[in-house]
Amino acid sequence: MTELSAWAATLVGVLAGAACGFTVRRARLCSFGAIEDAWMGGDTRRLRVFGLALAIALVGAQGFIGLGLLDPASSTYVQPGLPWLSILFGSTLFGLGMALVGTCGFGCLVRLGAGDLRSLIVMIVFGAVAYATLRGMFAPIRIEIIERVYWPVPGGLKADLASILAYLGVPQARIAITVAAAPVLVAVVVADRRLRRSPRLLLAGATLGLAVVAGWWVTGVAVDAFETVPRAQSLTFVSPVGRALYAVLTAPAALLEFGIATLVGVTLGSFLSALYDREFRWEAFDDDREMRRHLAGAVLMGGGGVLAGGCTIGQGISAGSMMALSWPLAILGMMLGARIGIAFLVEGSIRGLWQHR
Repeated sequence: MTELSAWAATLVGVLAGAACGFTVRRARLCSFGAIEDAWMGGDTRRLRVFGLALAIALVGAQGFIGLGLLDPASSTYVQPGLPWLSILFGSTLFGLGMALVGTCGFGCLVRLGAGDLRSLIVMIVFGAVAYATLRGMFAPIRIEIIERVYWPVPGGLKADLASILAYLGVPQARIAITVAAAPVLVAVVVADRRLRRSPRLLLAGATLGLAVVAGWWVTGVAVDAFETVPRAQSLTFVSPVGRALYAVLTAPAALLEFGIATLVGVTLGSFLSALYDREFRWEAFDDDREMRRHLAGAVLMGGGGVLAGGCTIGQGISAGSMMALSWPLAILGMMLGARIGIAFLVEGSIRGLWQHR
């Protein structure tokens, strides 16, 4: 029965990932590209689409919680303390790594599915560093030094906004936040006329949001049936990459879980999209300089992503749907790191860091 449950959760992960990979590649949606568009060109369309994904994920996740089907404390994002230094430092490193690679871990999987062999190398290095930071040689530094600096949430609460507001006396805080935030996020999308005329972008954003909801359902709501992971999780593309690399090398049975399955699904969905659009082609590094830049970015994203507790999708959408206090810190750090990386790559220094070109 347990084996069947693992297969069921794995199948959902593959399907959810494939839907994301297919729609995101067709829409050319990329978290780093969205930040770059906003910083350098003043175009916020792709950034707004992630707001749509967050709105859908927020309503779905909070709906499960409101019905008593999902405990937010079972999530890796909602813990008794907030390791703010680790999140800020790690997310900044992750953002800088994104700039060097040109995309995040999720984007690398999308590129890999379309034939980009550079992304294969990046993901191997990314996964190795992520696992070393999660459970390997860098784990003691993370646990004993960086994560020692944290904010203990008062009153024995968990680190999510709804719990804090309820502690301060705000009635029905979780419902109030959801009802207020979701329409605002959707309105931000609808307000852009050009975005309303971009069905591929809207579909990609909606798919990401629904996939996050599916993740919470599989690993949190249906956990008694599926018993595949020790904690509730949803879309994230940092620790599953490290666990996947470790499982391939040492314990293949551990591959049967939702998180790792989404990696396969995203790559598969992107591959099918590239075939459908007749855009599949093999690509490799142009020279050693490009390779060095990608490898450095992979190291920064792997280590930084674990310190931050997730990637642009994991912290940006999954954690946001849980109202985790880590969400604004991680988003701030990633945008700062990405902007620093853009300054170095485009301008050669951080002089005039906040100037638009």
